[in-house]
Amino acid sequence: MTSLLAILLAAAQPAAAPAFPVPDCGAVPGWTQEGVTRRYDTETLFDYMDGNSEGYFSYGFTLMQGVTCVNAAGDQLVIDVSALGDPDRAWGFFVANRDIRAPIEAIASAGQVVPRKATVAKGLYYLEIAASPDKDQRGALRAFVDALLPRIPGAAHVPEPVALFPSAGLERDSVRLVPESLLGLRLLKTGFLAQYPAGRAFLVSEATADAAAAVMTKLRARFPEAKPVAGLGDEAFSAQDQYLGGVVALRKGTRIAGVANAPAGSDPLPLARALAARLP
Repeated sequence: MTSLLAILLAAAQPAAAPAFPVPDCGAVPGWTQEGVTRRYDTETLFDYMDGNSEGYFSYGFTLMQGVTCVNAAGDQLVIDVSALGDPDRAWGFFVANRDIRAPIEAIASAGQVVPRKATVAKGLYYLEIAASPDKDQRGALRAFVDALLPRIPGAAHVPEPVALFPSAGLERDSVRLVPESLLGLRLLKTGFLAQYPAGRAFLVSEATADAAAAVMTKLRARFPEAKPVAGLGDEAFSAQDQYLGGVVALRKGTRIAGVANAPAGSDPLPLARALAARLP
């Protein structure tokens, strides 16, 4: 009876959170750890990043652990794994820090391996490996990515809004998550941007339709000469702005979307209609 009770009590306990993934130099033969394992939180990351920690914090950073690995040839890899706010923000942090000269690879949520750096998002984690000296070290970088990714919890995850942007005219790899002040407007707290010839398409999700309607009311007030647009979602308007150029904004349920920065002579309305048609 006692054993049965113990089993039932154990089954009722919540599952333990996965252990934070600490990089391991021994994951790839021929590499050893140099120095101690690094660990930084929100209070200490500033010192490690030499003051460049604000980007991490805007994506919900909580913890980083890392190691430095060396081999007999004198090569060095600085490996860090960071926990960010959620899988959307981990993906967004990767996109914000990727090498724009190279394509995004289908590694976990998204990744890149270039001559001296590898970066990957998986679950709510962001893996970064920086190589020195200055030479092509993609072989070692990819070997460590392949070895370490299975040890990082979480699944491959691309934010759902990414697939909602129309594909026609979309610039390759241009969709990104803006963690705060989308379009430079504080009332649009977090959202997604995508680049088109007709301007920048944007998409924001609110918790409820009422919350989205309240934000839409404030957004319309930001443009005193806004004109209503009929037949576009639940409500919509167009405007011309000194900083944002031609603008079309719409609300459909819990989502606020539209187009901004339309170039002179370009009509953003067709793109806004195509975006609205894809919103659930």
